[in-house]
Amino acid sequence: MASSTTFGLEIMINEERITQSYELSKERYQEWGVDVDLALERLASVPISLHCWQGDDVGGFESAGEELGGGLAVTGNYPGKARTPDELRQDAEKALSLIPGTHRFNLHASYAETGGKKTERNELEPAHFQGWIDWAREHGLGLDFNPTFFSHPLASDGFTLSSADRGKRQFWIEHAIACRKIGAAMGQALGVPCITNIWIPDGSKDIPVDRKGPRTRLAESLDAIFAEPIPKEHNRDAVESKLFGIGSESYVVGSHEFYLGYSVARQILPCLDTGHFHPTEVISDKISSVLAWVDEILLHLSRGIRWDSDHVVTVTGELLAIMQEIVRGGFLVWAASQPQNDVSTFQAAPSGPRNQTLERVHIGLDFFDASINRVAAWVIGARGAIKGLFMALLEPIGLLQNAETAYDYTARLAYQEEIKTLPFGAVWDFYCLQSNVPIGTAWLDAIKQYEREVLSMR
Repeated sequence: MASSTTFGLEIMINEERITQSYELSKERYQEWGVDVDLALERLASVPISLHCWQGDDVGGFESAGEELGGGLAVTGNYPGKARTPDELRQDAEKALSLIPGTHRFNLHASYAETGGKKTERNELEPAHFQGWIDWAREHGLGLDFNPTFFSHPLASDGFTLSSADRGKRQFWIEHAIACRKIGAAMGQALGVPCITNIWIPDGSKDIPVDRKGPRTRLAESLDAIFAEPIPKEHNRDAVESKLFGIGSESYVVGSHEFYLGYSVARQILPCLDTGHFHPTEVISDKISSVLAWVDEILLHLSRGIRWDSDHVVTVTGELLAIMQEIVRGGFLVWAASQPQNDVSTFQAAPSGPRNQTLERVHIGLDFFDASINRVAAWVIGARGAIKGLFMALLEPIGLLQNAETAYDYTARLAYQEEIKTLPFGAVWDFYCLQSNVPIGTAWLDAIKQYEREVLSMR
């Protein structure tokens, strides 16, 4: 084993090599008109929202609960699952220490800390999440939030906000109203808006006769939930669609078309989840269409394999296409302020029916894999999402746009192919070095050590 002195020398040599490789790569990108330092600055300003439910298989910490249900299924039994809020926070801290940048954390209502007291979901209050708020403040994180419409006796028949049972429907309306207030309290306490996202499992296993009734009731329920205005600087409301789920294969009340129409009519955020569409659909093609009519959207990134299987995010063609659409369209706050004639990096998209004065795309992760180390899953997914965004930021968009504007589609295609071999790895390593997080697979060594010292003890 190398001595600490030798190991330190190796680290110094590696840092020097990484910096030298970065400088050479920066020159290569500059030949294409890309300002790498500016891309790094922009990358560091975009938070990714890590989801709490990866750390404990969507278990939550309610004093009384049921099996998941609602079309949700977590597979695998890898040891070391978080069992308490403190363990989950500890695991999240470890993951965040291995991910470059400053990020957010996304909670479900079922992760309330009630001190062992049975508390119904429609009785939840900000005090039940004070531990999470204090933790987020300590670590400089923003929080996002989700009502929990599953794993509950009043969701056992597959219907919540669209239920024909008025009493059940009212219970879930009250739960969502309570969650909006919790989200607002989080946003106010932390000084950054919380996005409170509503997803419901409502649907039918077989072909229904009445498709209209549940959707009419859902619209009425949502209107009741959103009736009380909340300042946007504290809370942003979002609604999330789905194509189908286990037990709702034939009909889902909250379809994409339903929520898209509702979002446009009420000007709230639609949530586009990469696993919630037909396998041949891609949301990269939907982003600019949706943002023509609403100010902001929420993205949930997962990796569906044949269905909404919520695999860990990796750098796929669709992930890169999503990030390219965000950057090329000028859908982040720094893009909207970019000078129109600056072709060294990219040009802001021309104004459409909605203005571009807001940070318009909010990025979160949504997967749960219990077949691998759960902390590692967070790290792989988050680093993958950040890599995809970084690749998009390093595109010579001005050059590509100029070729397209000149109808030179031959050059456009040639450029798109050539930039795939630009030295991205060197600038990614430098970003990790700059962010003081492990480079390459060195983060895996830290995970394995954490598994030996912490996870294996559970």
